[in-house]
Amino acid sequence: MTRLPVIFFGHGSPMIALETNDTTRSWAATAAHIERDYGRPRAILCISAHWITQGTAVTAMAAPQTIHDFGAFPQALFDVQYPAAGDPVLAARVRDLLAPLPVTLDQGQGDAAWGLDHGTWSVLCKAYPQADIPVVQLSMDGTRGPDFHYEIGQRLRPLRDEGILIVGTGNIVHNLPRMDFRNRNAIPYDWATRFNDHIRSAILANRPEGAIAFAAMGRDAAESVPTPDHYWPLLYVLGARDNGDMPMFGPDHIEHGSLSMTSVMLAPAIPVAA
Repeated sequence: MTRLPVIFFGHGSPMIALETNDTTRSWAATAAHIERDYGRPRAILCISAHWITQGTAVTAMAAPQTIHDFGAFPQALFDVQYPAAGDPVLAARVRDLLAPLPVTLDQGQGDAAWGLDHGTWSVLCKAYPQADIPVVQLSMDGTRGPDFHYEIGQRLRPLRDEGILIVGTGNIVHNLPRMDFRNRNAIPYDWATRFNDHIRSAILANRPEGAIAFAAMGRDAAESVPTPDHYWPLLYVLGARDNGDMPMFGPDHIEHGSLSMTSVMLAPAIPVAA
């Protein structure tokens, strides 16, 4: 079995699920690259910006529901379904890897039951449109800081040698109040560009500490990451990185002035057999 890459997708608006553009084509190309050079994933473990919990949970149902966790969007978006199977065995493996940290296995019952939220399916419906690879989501503990999220990624790293594609989906820069919703091609704010470039440089140089301590960027960080939920998935991906992984960026731009679509795949330069 070949060691799989790990990916961070800048997912943007859920409306992208209804679009075909350079970003969605780039996501599809990334998936094709992985299958061609590293093999087809057995399953996908996704860390989405949209599942924040107290404590840590993982979806463990056989058939996760498609969650439409948003408000005023066209009915066509609410009609989107991503009927990927779940993988209870993978969920149990994640729980075991993270022990002794308590991990709740979400069986899909009760008011707190989760599934696949739009941070996951709006990307996967473009990267893997057939929905024929099982998908498991891991929640992010909203009571913990950046170091914790990075360390969880480190503990998940063995999954890469087990046919599991680890995916984080969020945004490096995510400031909705400052977005120019009328103009996708609005000139990015200076602080957004500086922060995005800073994190990009840290990834290129394999300096995870630069991404973990993002708040050291002061006002640029405060404006780019007013809340950490969309930034944290990147830390899981960086935690799962191997020292020999090479970064491949694409797409790599900022939309609406303050929404980074920058995505990066971290992959062995030469496919590594586990």
